[in-house]
Formats: sequence, C-alpha cells, structure tokens
Amino acid sequence: MKKNFTPEDELLFLALGGSGEIGMNVNLYGCKGKWMMVDLGMTFSGNEYPGLDLVFSDLEFIEERAKDLLGIVLTHAHEDHIGAVPYFAEELGVPLYATPFTADLVARKLEEAGLTGQVELNIIEEDHGSIQLGPFNITYIPLAHSIAEGNALLIDTPHGRIFHTGDWKLDEEPIIGEPTTEEELRAMGDEGIHTLVCDSTNVFNPNPSGSEGAVYRGLMDEVAKHTGKRVMVTTFASNVARLQTLGDVARETGRQLCVAGRSLDRIIEVAQDNGYLEDFPETVDWDTAMGLPRGEVLILATGGQGEPRAALSRVAEDNHPISLTSGDVVLFSSRQIPGNEIAIGKVQNQLAKRGITMVTDRQSEIHVSGHPGRPELEALYSWLRPEVLVPVHGEMRHMMEQARVGKASGIPHNIVQANGDIVRLAPGEPGKLAEVRNGRLVLDGDIIAPADGDAIVMRRRIAREGVMFVVLAPNGESEIDALGLPLDEDMDDFIEEAKADIAKAVRKLKGRDVADISEAARLAARRAAQRWSGKRPQVRVALPGLDRNASR
Repeated sequence: MKKNFTPEDELLFLALGGSGEIGMNVNLYGCKGKWMMVDLGMTFSGNEYPGLDLVFSDLEFIEERAKDLLGIVLTHAHEDHIGAVPYFAEELGVPLYATPFTADLVARKLEEAGLTGQVELNIIEEDHGSIQLGPFNITYIPLAHSIAEGNALLIDTPHGRIFHTGDWKLDEEPIIGEPTTEEELRAMGDEGIHTLVCDSTNVFNPNPSGSEGAVYRGLMDEVAKHTGKRVMVTTFASNVARLQTLGDVARETGRQLCVAGRSLDRIIEVAQDNGYLEDFPETVDWDTAMGLPRGEVLILATGGQGEPRAALSRVAEDNHPISLTSGDVVLFSSRQIPGNEIAIGKVQNQLAKRGITMVTDRQSEIHVSGHPGRPELEALYSWLRPEVLVPVHGEMRHMMEQARVGKASGIPHNIVQANGDIVRLAPGEPGKLAEVRNGRLVLDGDIIAPADGDAIVMRRRIAREGVMFVVLAPNGESEIDALGLPLDEDMDDFIEEAKADIAKAVRKLKGRDVADISEAARLAARRAAQRWSGKRPQVRVALPGLDRNASR
C-alpha cells in the first residue's frame, strides 16, 4: 500500500461504516490501485442528534479517490445497506449494481431525489449473477434474510476469494426465495475461501435464528385464538416473506386483509412488480375494514418500533381511521431494535391502558431474526473453511465475540477491525496496516453536515441548558428573554436580578470596547442563571446602539 493508501499488488479491506455499530454499512475492497464498495447504508438518529433523522458515514476517504472507485455493489434493500445511495451516489459518480427487487427500491429512491438517469443502476440477475469490476469478479450468492433477495457476494481477486455474507441466516423454510444450499456452500469451501467477512449481529444468541415456516405456524395459531376480535399485526415492511405469511394467515383464518402504512403499500407494490406476493389477497380499505365484523379482519400496520407518525402509534393514540378497542389484539411480529425500547414501551402502555391485548415474540413464536445465531455461524465456518475471518455488522462486543467463536472453530486468522482501519488480507500475514479518518454526517434539514459540527454541538447545549437573549442599550439598561430555564414561577424575579447584575458588570468597565461590554453582560447573565437554576445556558448579547452585535 502506497503512502496515499492506494492499494498495490495486494488485497485490502476498509470499513467506513457498520464496524463497531449496527447500521450504516459501507465496506471497501482495494486491489491493484482500484477500490470497489459494498453497500452504502445509513442509520436513524437518536437522542444524540436532536432534531435530526438520518445519519451517514463520512465518505471523505473514498470521495478523494473517486477516480479509483469502480462501482457500488448492493447486497440487499434494507436501509442500513442502501439508505445513503440517493445522498452520495451522484457525487461518487460510479455505477450501482443490485438484484431486481433491490434495484427497484433504489430506483424509486433516486426518482424521489430527482436523480433518475443521473446515476447508472445495473440490474443483476439474482441467481448467481456476476459482475467484473477491474480486478474483482463478483458473484451474487442468495442467502436467507428478513427481506427478499438477500445476498452474499463471492468476490474473486488475484489474491484469493472473499465471501462477504451481507445480512444472512439459515432457513430450511424460507417462504420467499431459494437460498444457496449447504452442498453449494461446501463446494465453494472446497474451491477455497481466503476471507470470510461476516455479519456479527446475533453472535450472542446460542440458538439458531429459526425459520419463517415456524413463524407461519405460530401466527396461524395465535390469530386463530382470537376469534371475534379485531387483530392487528405490526412487522417490518421490508420482510416480504412475513407479508406472504400474513396474507396466507388472513386467507386461512377467514379474515379480510387491510394494510395501514405507506411503506407497507410500497413494499407490496415493489414485491409484486418483481414476481413476489403473486397470490397475496386483495386488500380492503380502512372504511371497509372498520365495517366488517371484528373477527373478520386482519390489519397489517407499520410502527412496531414506536415510530411516532406510524400507523400503530396513531392507533394507540386513537388518532387513526382504524380503531381498536378493549379486547382487540396487537401482535408484534418484529424484534425490538436496541435504542427503541422507550418509544415501543410508550406505544404498548397506551394500548394496555385501553385494554388491548398484546403478544410479542417472547410469548409466542411470531417472529424470528434475520441474522445468524452462533450455531449458524459455526455451520458456515465448517462449510467454507476460510483462512481469515473479518467480523463486521456489529458493535465491538459482537465483533470481538465472533472472532472468539471463529478462533474456537479453527479459523487461523481472526481480525477485529473498526471503521477506518485498513486491513491487508493478502498476501502474507493478514492484519491492520493503518487507520484513516472516518466519522459521521447527518442530514440537517436539506443540508448534509458533520455530526460533530458547531450547529449540532450548540443544539445539544441548548437542549441541555437552555438559552438567554440579552439586548443591551447604550445607557446600560437591558431586556432579557430566557428559554428552557426551569424558572416558571420565579422568571420575573430572576429577570430583574439578572438585569441588575448586567448593569453592575457593565458599569465596572473602564473602557467602552464592544467585545468587553458583550462579554461582561454574557458572564453576568449566565452567572445569574446558574445561581437561580443550576443551569449554564447559552447567552446571546446584542448591542444595537454600539454598531454591531456581539455574541458567544
């Protein structure tokens, strides 16, 4: 590797997202002066980024080397693998590659962003379709996951073959699609796998993830229990196999199917356009559903993660055309994503208060994960027999644990890396070579900005401490407005004392320098606020009679 991080006659790996975290998957492979990217995902922000929804990996490293980037290969259509495409693909200026279902969803994202025709999108046949990108020959390997057309990538290079799993699981009854068989995977292992780059999400699960077929039976049993009751099921919209299952359950339990949520409508449309859900029942609209006998309707709804604007949240608030009453049932056919516990709990408490029965995967087999438990990881290791294991798609604790499992399973080299670590896979002893800059970007309004930029830092401070505005006249008198201080009953008294403190501080100044006046007023206001409330608010001082505003 040259000093400017250009790959020479070697095979390099670099994660810019998804290693040390779950989400924002962006992986790069380098060889003979060129790079290829696998996935371009995002994640959703939490309390860490007030007022923001979307978080991205900082792609500065590859943007500076865009002339050496050959293409972006997408493994599947979950947002943490494709969500950043409409924000960065045009700037990167390279072709996208995806199987039909994924490509259809990506095309719709590009259309919404006004980028149709400006980003090259190539559709690759799912059944072991191949791409040649410079020194990389990439073959799609279908694997089961909680979305249609989940794929691993078999990447042939001059230095050996990489098996990049994407998100995957083993499933003997997958409902949708035909995953690659054990025999086929063993054959790939027989031909030689140099490096396995593998999903770590569920490594702490000591059991297999379970099959969609078992979920079908669990949902059939659960819905059948609730005769005469209105039943709502919330699940991940992208789980086409689960949607097929729920369509079959509705038909076989004699219920009409109703769909509540735009993302569900979109996924059903895309799935049917690509040959899935062909026997999905005709759905009824909300008004029709509400007019049916309670035991003759099954409602599919978005919002199982507590999203405030989703259908389930609005139903829980009794603020949706679809209504549930005491005795009705909500089935949570989805896992609780870490970080969403409070939001989900709020929705469930609202439902419980209204007497609505809830069933989760802890009470009934109505959901299985799309990621491999430890037995599935160990099985894949035994079939592929890689020389090197690189855990990805997990927090550091997940990746470290997978490395331990890999070592115990006899894999010679287990490399735990993090975003920004350049790893040489071959030739020679595999290991880390260098660390490059990596970080996060956020979508703030219509602007993509650094996650640690001044605006976000200030927003956190204001959210935590509040803000004060001081307008200081030439005669030393001031007007104050304070927001976010816990002084509702004492606000008037506080304002008067703060004004007196400011006037006293300004009178003590010997000169009339604008910056000195502003700073004296700022400190006096902030000290008064801290004395009264314990808070240290941001203070903005304006001096309109002294030619300019000053603030800190």
